[in-house]
Amino acid sequence: METHAADLALLLLRVVTGAIFLAHGFNHVFGGGKIAGTGRWFESLGMRPGWLHAWTASLTEIGAGTLLVAGLLTPVAAAGVVGVMLVAWITNHRGNGFFIFRPGEGWEYVMTLTMIGVVIAMLGPGRWSLDEAAGLLGLAGWTGLWIVLGAGVGGATLLLVGFWRPPAKASGAGS
Repeated sequence: METHAADLALLLLRVVTGAIFLAHGFNHVFGGGKIAGTGRWFESLGMRPGWLHAWTASLTEIGAGTLLVAGLLTPVAAAGVVGVMLVAWITNHRGNGFFIFRPGEGWEYVMTLTMIGVVIAMLGPGRWSLDEAAGLLGLAGWTGLWIVLGAGVGGATLLLVGFWRPPAKASGAGS
């Protein structure tokens, strides 16, 4: 009975996080300014070329979201969550304070999703997953942590070092 509760909790965590990522990915591609607007926004954050990073982030969100909902290659999907959220945290949210309702959006939301990605990678998808059906539950635990650190944190770091050129801040008069 206890095991079923843990499997249900992991299923809910995966599905909700996956749905959030799917929604964000689809919104970047099809909502508002569509992918072109998302590319311009990425460009304004210093991610160059903006169109490339708009597609990279959007497809990562859609792919990671889909894999999380299914519980397939769960640590890899969690690494996608961690990577996208770390880039968002650093490029857009870090200087805006903690709370999401602050001007420019604080970093509490991206921090929470980043940690959820780490937790999912370590705990695994639970037995109600395609990973269970495929015999991939051994990817969780310390292995899951190493996957999320290498692919998620490492990928975000490489992306930022290679492509992020923060816009210069306007200096005030008399500076």
